[in-house]
Amino acid sequence: MEGLLDIFIGYLRAERGASPKTVDAYASDVTRWLEALRKKGITDVDAIRRDDVMAHMQALSRAGLSARSQARHLAAIRVFHRFLVAERLAKLDPTEDVDTPRAPKKLPVFLTLEEVEALLAAPDPKTVAGARDQAMLEVLYATGLRVSELCRLQLNDIHLQAGYLTAMGKGKKERLVPIGRKAQEAVAAWLNGPRDVLLRGRESRALFVTRTGGPFTRQGFWKLLRQYALKAGIHKALSPHKLRHSFATHLVERGADLRAVQQMLGHADISTTQIYTHVSRAHLHALYDQHHPRASGRRRQTADGRR
Repeated sequence: MEGLLDIFIGYLRAERGASPKTVDAYASDVTRWLEALRKKGITDVDAIRRDDVMAHMQALSRAGLSARSQARHLAAIRVFHRFLVAERLAKLDPTEDVDTPRAPKKLPVFLTLEEVEALLAAPDPKTVAGARDQAMLEVLYATGLRVSELCRLQLNDIHLQAGYLTAMGKGKKERLVPIGRKAQEAVAAWLNGPRDVLLRGRESRALFVTRTGGPFTRQGFWKLLRQYALKAGIHKALSPHKLRHSFATHLVERGADLRAVQQMLGHADISTTQIYTHVSRAHLHALYDQHHPRASGRRRQTADGRR
């Protein structure tokens, strides 16, 4: 079967135009697969069955490969066998009914309410730039917008009296998102003078502008966020997306309807939003373990030191 591997590598290079790094990765994974088959005494490609693939994946798991690495390994084997079938070098694809290992979803990192309050209080609203920065942070936390959506906001997207804004999401899909009183007040303060001062007579449709009069960029906002995080005493790695996670997590923790949160975040699938229910449960468990007197199997010490 080593000859088939050589043909496969030639196909990757010539017909698929794969990069040398990709070719090396596929060759390594398929070589490991063929070596495992050889040890089992299987030398005929048509003798390979689904059970052989499953046994190999289990062996990879026992060897300590992560679900992500297992999935990559299976993908290489799958491409190899599909190629053999397409070229009539094999009759069957033994990977056809094998499910790809799924890596467990990481729970999103979010800020505590205290950290959010410290961050939102970090800009100085008495300065022109501070008024703008406070409005941007308030809007981001109040709406859960993506940073790209925040930077794309235009003047006619914000409806302060009605209490909502229009966001342009992925796939150019518009959605209406409520905006809370604090954010409304911060945006109103920004529009009532500081924005005109920063523009210095220049015209712009962007809601949030820089000193050059142009709209904010994602990179520019990232820099501002890091500065204010340090000023607020937040030393964990902070990104605009973590504020989006904080917005959703805090809503779900307080009983918000998951469908409503999905609509506000602009998620196409409810399963994407459901991760925040897991965050909420994990947070509740942590609070329970921290504060319940019998959570850890021992009574908590009283204020005077008795048990």
